[in-house]
Amino acid sequence: MTIGAPTELPTVEPSADGSGSAEQQDHLTLVHGRLPGDVYVRRPMHLPDSLDGEHGDGYEVRPDELPGVASAGVVGKVRRRLIGSPIPSDQEHVERLGVATGLPVFASDNISSSAYATEEIMRVLVLAGVGALSLTLPITFGIVAVLAIVVISYQQTIAAYPSGGGSYIVAKDNLGSKAALTAAGALLVDYVLTVAVSIAAGVAALTALFPALYPHRVLIGIVFILLIMLGNLRGIRESGAIFAAPAYVYLATMFGLLGYGMFRYLSGTMPEYTAPAGWAAAAGTQGLGLLLILRAFASGSVALTGTEAVSNGVPAFKAPEPRRAQTVLILMGTFFATIFIGISFLAGHLGILPDPSEEQTIISQLARTLVGNGPYLYLVQLSTALLLVLAANTAFADFPRLLSILARDRYVPRLFSFRGDRLAFTSGIMLLSVLSAILVVVFSGSVTQLIPLYTVGVFVAFTLSQSGMVKHWWKLRETEPGWHHRAVINGVGAVTTGIVAIEVGLSKFLLGAWMVLILVPVLIAGMWGIHRHYRRLESAQLPETPLDYTRLRIRPIVPIADLNVPAKQALAFARAVADDDVITLVHVTDKVDTADRLRTEWDQWPHGATHLVVIESPYRSLGGPLIRYLREEASTHPADTLLVVLPEYVPGRWWEHLLHNQTALRLKAKLLFQPGVFVVSVPYHIAHAGETAQIGAAP
Repeated sequence: MTIGAPTELPTVEPSADGSGSAEQQDHLTLVHGRLPGDVYVRRPMHLPDSLDGEHGDGYEVRPDELPGVASAGVVGKVRRRLIGSPIPSDQEHVERLGVATGLPVFASDNISSSAYATEEIMRVLVLAGVGALSLTLPITFGIVAVLAIVVISYQQTIAAYPSGGGSYIVAKDNLGSKAALTAAGALLVDYVLTVAVSIAAGVAALTALFPALYPHRVLIGIVFILLIMLGNLRGIRESGAIFAAPAYVYLATMFGLLGYGMFRYLSGTMPEYTAPAGWAAAAGTQGLGLLLILRAFASGSVALTGTEAVSNGVPAFKAPEPRRAQTVLILMGTFFATIFIGISFLAGHLGILPDPSEEQTIISQLARTLVGNGPYLYLVQLSTALLLVLAANTAFADFPRLLSILARDRYVPRLFSFRGDRLAFTSGIMLLSVLSAILVVVFSGSVTQLIPLYTVGVFVAFTLSQSGMVKHWWKLRETEPGWHHRAVINGVGAVTTGIVAIEVGLSKFLLGAWMVLILVPVLIAGMWGIHRHYRRLESAQLPETPLDYTRLRIRPIVPIADLNVPAKQALAFARAVADDDVITLVHVTDKVDTADRLRTEWDQWPHGATHLVVIESPYRSLGGPLIRYLREEASTHPADTLLVVLPEYVPGRWWEHLLHNQTALRLKAKLLFQPGVFVVSVPYHIAHAGETAQIGAAP
């Protein structure tokens, strides 16, 4: 808050007898009013000692000094225990991430995809028979090649956009708002699906180890989403610390498993794998054609999701931000490619088949075949399950950040741009949790059912981002040496991801991708509508009431149920802001005897020149007759501004709200949409038992 006189004014001198010394110490100042001869004395507000004024004319309030914070009640204490104490804005740099914590936050989604990418390829290929599974490794290499192109392309994006080079920002700067909103809509859908797929895959890894949990997979998934939401509400640095250990445990465990498997392969001691007879019998329902191979490639391309997250989250890293983000991106691609190729290679040589019921994953079968049912199997499955669940954190890091950027540009509601107590975008985190939980419920926590909806959006965003980078380098061709080499790299990335986007869309269209292709345009239309609303609001020029306060004439309207103390308080307030002859009390009733009794009490009460109007409402409606009366008053007195003064009970305890019908609240909701009408509440705080209200009592 800022306290002080608007202009530099002379100090009031102390009187000759010294009585003015205290006033002088208080720095009393003379302030001249609007009219000639208007002079009054201003005394600055006394502030607590803790507000020492060291910021000039501004003062900083610590959280523990705010009224009610130290003793916030049970809800406040529980909230603080779960989420933590507020973090001041100037500590945002402390909340940033290094490479060690940035890798699990922004790369978990991509790295964890290695746990199910091979399986999704095999689930499609096995439709053409067990022999078709030999194509798993070639398709894996193709997907890794695309990933390498994307990683190299995004290295340039990070360098060119150190403040955050997500697809939306790149497309907005280079391709225009329509392309930017297409990228934003695709990414928003993809982030929600990222959470749903990661959670479903994590639960699948868990139920493969403990089959008794399989019937409860949906409930378990929702619980996991709530836990990740809670971790992110505590702030990005703390969520990074929470989720770091599972990521590194998974990497160590998988490298250990794959290293042991490669040793067995090179030494010629590969174990025998035998699948249940029913699994092989269920294969071979379709012919092996180009479309099926493309479907398998599209299903495995889910592994590329999460690459965008690093470039979008550059501002979350410690300085130098671009260098750390580029390092994380390279480590992410290297770790993923190694694990992905290793799983596909070993699964292919062992002849592992995908479980039609989805109870056993490819990784669980691979680990059980290589190391048996011992402790290492449990370590593999638990670390995989935990990382897959926590991989959703990548979307929790980027979805709220993208919404905040869209809110800044007025494409989504402004509330998504505000940070919570822990410097996290609370509204975006909550929205992502709700939407992803709905998807888990609707699709019964099935990875196979969710995958067809996945990857379409992310490859559309990839294509727009890389196309935007090509134009970015073209615009800098006069000042950027070697721009054509950079443009070629991003051009190759744009062509590659564009082809994959078309292939994924076509091959998965009938399997569910059509929903995404419809949802993205709907999101774009919604964001355009929100943007038009904000532009209309910012360009508004005509005020509903006079801006010159000398022309503002208030006409108070006081709705009352009876002449009780709250009603008298509201009347006193109205008389304080306007002349008695323009004040009207309105009583809406369907009972004649009640109206007559109110008139009798009114005649006995010293109300001055104020008026009482009784409106009979035989259909027991309150809001409609009152609004009709306000419109008549507005048309009769067009130069006046109507001020509705609402007497309002304020209960002291939560359960006391149930004892009142909240009439004032309902009236405020109705009057909110009446142009040119001001509404003010005059609260009457219900005293607790044994307490006596002394406010306004006569001495």
